[in-house]
Amino acid sequence: MKRKVFSTPIGWIKITEDQGSLVKLELLKHKEDHSQDSLLLKEAEKQLKSYLKGDLKKFNLPVKFNGTDFQEKVWKDLQTIPYGQTRSYKQVAQRICNEKASRAVGGANNKNPLPIIVPCHRVVGSSGNLIGYRLGLSIKKELLALEGIEL
Repeated sequence: MKRKVFSTPIGWIKITEDQGSLVKLELLKHKEDHSQDSLLLKEAEKQLKSYLKGDLKKFNLPVKFNGTDFQEKVWKDLQTIPYGQTRSYKQVAQRICNEKASRAVGGANNKNPLPIIVPCHRVVGSSGNLIGYRLGLSIKKELLALEGIEL
């Protein structure tokens, strides 16, 4: 596995690649010094920085999930939520044919290994309120505002 750490407006990001696919994104409290380079990690850094400047609307990066079947269904559905739009936990549950699984969708979001790239920040409560985010609610609010969504 290769890892890269870089600075962004929301803090230090560490991304991990395994066999040509991104497998993990973490927000760090401070810089770590074990960065390695690959073409994919350079491209991921470029796209993340472009997104965080408001210039990129959709990521074009290979990702590989390692979760339960349910989690992977949720994460794949999250990738279909367009930039600048939100879905409720219930809507995601309905889209994966399990309308009573809103809480389980929230649990899958919390385990999302690639936040931002797999946009779990676009999932909100049924009334449009912000509910939980692995990187913190302030980051979720900032990402939604970047996309023109004011809650």
